[in-house]
Amino acid sequence: MKSNWSKYLGPGPLIAAAFIGPGTVTVCTLAGVNFGYDLLWALLLSIITTIILQESAARIGLVTQVGLASNISKTIQKAGLRYFSISLVLLAIVLGNAAYEAGNISGGSLGAEIFFDLGSISLYKLEISLMNLLIGFIALLLLLSGSYKAITKILTLLVILMSLAFLLSAFMVKPVILDLLKGMVPVINPKNIITIVALIGTTVVPYNLFLHSSLVTEKWKNIQDLKYVRFDTMLAVILGGIVSMAIVITGAAGSAMDVSNATDLAKGLEPLMGAASKYFIAFGLFAAGITSAVTAPLAGSLVITGCFGWSTKINGKPMRWSIVLILGLGLIFASFGIRPVQLITIAQLANGVLLPLLSGYVIWLVNKKSLMGEHRNSRLLNLLSVVVWLITLLLGALSVMKVFGII
Repeated sequence: MKSNWSKYLGPGPLIAAAFIGPGTVTVCTLAGVNFGYDLLWALLLSIITTIILQESAARIGLVTQVGLASNISKTIQKAGLRYFSISLVLLAIVLGNAAYEAGNISGGSLGAEIFFDLGSISLYKLEISLMNLLIGFIALLLLLSGSYKAITKILTLLVILMSLAFLLSAFMVKPVILDLLKGMVPVINPKNIITIVALIGTTVVPYNLFLHSSLVTEKWKNIQDLKYVRFDTMLAVILGGIVSMAIVITGAAGSAMDVSNATDLAKGLEPLMGAASKYFIAFGLFAAGITSAVTAPLAGSLVITGCFGWSTKINGKPMRWSIVLILGLGLIFASFGIRPVQLITIAQLANGVLLPLLSGYVIWLVNKKSLMGEHRNSRLLNLLSVVVWLITLLLGALSVMKVFGII
């Protein structure tokens, strides 16, 4: 029985860990504080959208036994289009992950400092956070362990503990079920459109598609394992979506008037949950930060090695140097006080362009008979995929408009 169950569990927890980072915690917190339960429907939509895209990416990885980056490099025949696609992917994923890594490390540090503060050291008028260095060092040790299996086990444990922290917080504020159901009815207006984009965008993450398609090949080798891949994907995305909803619910119950991040939420929850509230939120934020601090460099490294046709073995030199590059850049931005806002803005713009292009490419690839054979999409899946693509196109357009201040 134990052996059978192990087949159902693969890289799913890493996928959940990748999209539940400090940014997700903060966005969901602000959604709850500002709009109550009104935007729960946006998270439900994001769960459905993410399941469809992640399942397609994982199926491509299982059938071809290589990741999306390698498939992009191999299947686009025209040199100009291939180089453009690879350049766009590298820009959005590598630069974006390095910038977001700074947020992951800083967010994890913010949570950890509730328990103990290591302080900082001054170096040539720069303040270097020792907690940031510690989190970066822990993430680097995990990534350089040379074992996808070990990383998956450790992150699975952290994801479970993180999920329990946020779910218990939501349970303790005792939400009214009828109000939760009302929140599943779509409500869109000029005031909440940016938050809707943020909620869906923080779940439907381009680099997760690359990460998933590559990690599937490490766990499963035979097409007969497709049912396990699908179970693992659905379980991870649904769990991640429920955790995100729990954060929104917790945020809606807080009494803080000025909330700029998740630690501010803890103060507003003290009347409901007592002093324990800050420890629940702090641990959840720390776990979200450190798990994403591991998955972001991992995903970026898989993209780099896949695009150039290098080995994706985690203990190989190409992967290790790529990991050090992305994690190192993120650590520099986080620890040396360099605000990565401009880089994140560029990353948002690149991701806004990349998401509809990449999702369109995934849909095209998963229907390619010469590649997928009988495991192409069914008509129903294609219909759903077209709807998903339109959603990603809208999200991409709104992201670009947001960067340029149009909305």
